[in-house]
Amino acid sequence: MRLLRTKHVMAMTGLSRMTIYRLERAGLFPARRKLGENSVGWIDEEIASWIDSRPSGGAAAASRSRAE
Repeated sequence: MRLLRTKHVMAMTGLSRMTIYRLERAGLFPARRKLGENSVGWIDEEIASWIDSRPSGGAAAASRSRAE
């Protein structure tokens, strides 16, 4: 188990810090762990699972596959 800092989670997910915090508050993103008075981290496996759970492609991929 590794703990990921905010900048690494942002880079992995492509989300901004505020979006991550909003999703977390809504229960749609893994909870952060308090590491110290002014630092937080996320468990790498939880972030990887969250990324894997996201739908891939979206509407753009669906329209491309219909055009082929």
